[in-house]
Amino acid sequence: MTLSKRHIVILVLFLAATAGPGCRSGGGERGPLSGQSEVSGQPPPGGHAWAVPEQLPGAAPYPGRLRSALAKALTRMPASYRPRTHHLELDGAPTFTNRLVFETSPYLLQHAHNPVNWYPWSDEAFAAARRLGRPLLLSVGYATCHWCHVMERESFEDTEIAAFLNANYVAIKVDREERPDIDNVYMDAVRVLSGGGGWPMTVIMTPEGRPFFGGTYFPARDGDRGTRMGFLTILERLAHAYTTDREGVVAKAAEISERLLKAAAPRPPGAVPGATPLRKAYDSLSKSFDAVYGGFGGAPKFPRSVTLEFLLRYHRRTGDEQALHMAVYTLERMAKGGIYDHVGGGFHRYSTDSRWLVPHFEKMLYDNALLAVAYVEAFQITGREDLARVVTELLDYVSGEMSDREGGFHSATDADSPTPGGHEEEGYFFTWTPDELAGLLGDDLARLVSGYYGVTERGNFEGRSILNTPRPLARVAKELGMSVDDIREELDGARELMYEKRGERPPPGKDDKIVAAWNGLMISAFARAAQVFGRDRYAQRAESAAEFIVERMMTEQGRLHRSYRSGRARYDGILDDYAFVAAGMLDLFETTHDLRWLDAARQLHATLESSFWDEENGGFFLTADFGETLLTRDKPYYDGAEPSGNAVAVSNLLRLYELTTDDGYLELAEMSLAAFARVISRNPTALPKMLSALDYYLDSPKEIVIIKPDRSADVWAFREKMAGVFLPNRVLAVISTADVHGPMAEAVPLIKGKVARAGKVTAYVCERRVCKLPTSDPEVFGEQISTVRPYP
Repeated sequence: MTLSKRHIVILVLFLAATAGPGCRSGGGERGPLSGQSEVSGQPPPGGHAWAVPEQLPGAAPYPGRLRSALAKALTRMPASYRPRTHHLELDGAPTFTNRLVFETSPYLLQHAHNPVNWYPWSDEAFAAARRLGRPLLLSVGYATCHWCHVMERESFEDTEIAAFLNANYVAIKVDREERPDIDNVYMDAVRVLSGGGGWPMTVIMTPEGRPFFGGTYFPARDGDRGTRMGFLTILERLAHAYTTDREGVVAKAAEISERLLKAAAPRPPGAVPGATPLRKAYDSLSKSFDAVYGGFGGAPKFPRSVTLEFLLRYHRRTGDEQALHMAVYTLERMAKGGIYDHVGGGFHRYSTDSRWLVPHFEKMLYDNALLAVAYVEAFQITGREDLARVVTELLDYVSGEMSDREGGFHSATDADSPTPGGHEEEGYFFTWTPDELAGLLGDDLARLVSGYYGVTERGNFEGRSILNTPRPLARVAKELGMSVDDIREELDGARELMYEKRGERPPPGKDDKIVAAWNGLMISAFARAAQVFGRDRYAQRAESAAEFIVERMMTEQGRLHRSYRSGRARYDGILDDYAFVAAGMLDLFETTHDLRWLDAARQLHATLESSFWDEENGGFFLTADFGETLLTRDKPYYDGAEPSGNAVAVSNLLRLYELTTDDGYLELAEMSLAAFARVISRNPTALPKMLSALDYYLDSPKEIVIIKPDRSADVWAFREKMAGVFLPNRVLAVISTADVHGPMAEAVPLIKGKVARAGKVTAYVCERRVCKLPTSDPEVFGEQISTVRPYP
């Protein structure tokens, strides 16, 4: 049957509507894959002298040179390498190997032994599609995505589906965390086609990269998981359409591409907004606030820390207690819920329910970095030790479990982990039963732990219990006739034992690549915590990560690579990489007062200005002008799981202006705010990080200079005052008298002319270059930095 263009449109819309839940939803039966989510484990029997098949199912034979290269790649794998696949020979060798074995991404390596003839994103793949006259299948996901694993097991490991794919398509696999630029373009296409998005993302496109079908997760066959049409049938019908009515398919792809180009076209700038959008955003958030469980809206709930940061800033400027309550209560409820790892520290990805109880169990570096800062800020305002404890446990978790030996931070851990029964199950690693606790802790301590953390025989997740704290510690202590201090000591000891015991379980897989942007966020987290808690180890950890980025991921010309793994820095950095790393460098400069971090931030912003800036309309594009040309070139402004790169860049520009007095930074910040003025005014809750930048712009930031009489002088009394005041809109420079005429003073003109009076540490608090009387009294200093200017 020949399909008309109208029939193709109907088919595309119907098939897109049948797409499954994507990675953020849970449930369903699971089957194991051999190997682990990360490239690790015990070496297979027989070592790595493994043969590569002549061809994959349904595919043409490998050219001899390619087959030889694939075999060499296998021999270079570490001894711990275990092929992640159902298809293994008796000696443990993989039955199939494809081009992804050449990659460093843990996600791509997970698929290197599928029977699918995968290509990485490359000119070679597009050339093959043109040569063969076939459409391209683009599959995008990431290493810790649960539903990506499900689709792999059900479809990409299936030899029948693989054979059809290999015979009729050219298949491309992309790690969205390595190539967010590709993910961004084609996720927009999926939203146009299906009205939603998620991962795994599935797109069918022409050899020119123009999409004509898109969706997320698809069950393998008709009827699976209650769907009318499975992945194999979809592939068959689309291949038939492409073969019998290519003109209609190409026309549809051109129409979709035109819509994407129109949507991505830069809008003309407006006027820099005033405070009205800030008030409008607060009113909107007040209406959607969940007064019972915290957070905003219903399930699923994401820990959108940028919203909480905005509310804390709004409270500071207005004194509105409800703004403070919404932020702090949400942080409190999250820390009590199952989204928080009460044994190991850190937060899971999001909550599938409205109570923060049942999480999606993956842990992402960026979530934990952003939340650490939110808890630090909330602690500064409230002084609550429970909030400080969360920060300590979170950063200890990152230091111990997410740190690379070269200095950077790893990206994520998986939601799934192996069970004693040999299959993978979401959340098993993190959950407990009363019998497990009794066997480990003894009956009395197990009762205490079960009572406080809600562990029951019935469980709250697939017959096991996610730890959470539904009742206040004081109430539990009263019921047991114990003091709060005694019960806390008992619980701390129990958690240590539970952590050790949990470590004996097979762990979730880890994605150990190092992403520049996310490392920038975590550098900020450690640096900000060091400022507030005065812990040198936090500053040292931030510095080691910053040194790693400068030495391994940044060129002498100020260009940044996106990711690093196995000794290789790869891919051009995007806007987020430059902006987030620069923010981390600025926070580190204000923590250590080492000029090299300010220099690094300025160098990164010089590249942003030269290669990402929209000269006509203002704002920064997602990708550089020296990067790969894709279907569209977006200029993002809204906050998703990560804050908008443009919002962070604006914040950086405002801070750089205050530090350096260079008007060029202020001009770029104002032009950026103007570039997004219409959306800021129309839909402010979509971009709370930009609202925080606007809050900074509308303020008179404190310009703080502390002069030491000598390099060894102690400034902690002043630091302690700053730690106790929530002061987001400020810059800080600390320098000794011996250095006031050196490079630091040239870089930070605020320093010039300032001295340590009477041989004592002296603080200068200025606004718009006008300074209050210098003081050597920490109490007076505390009063000077505590003044707040209301919104105009």
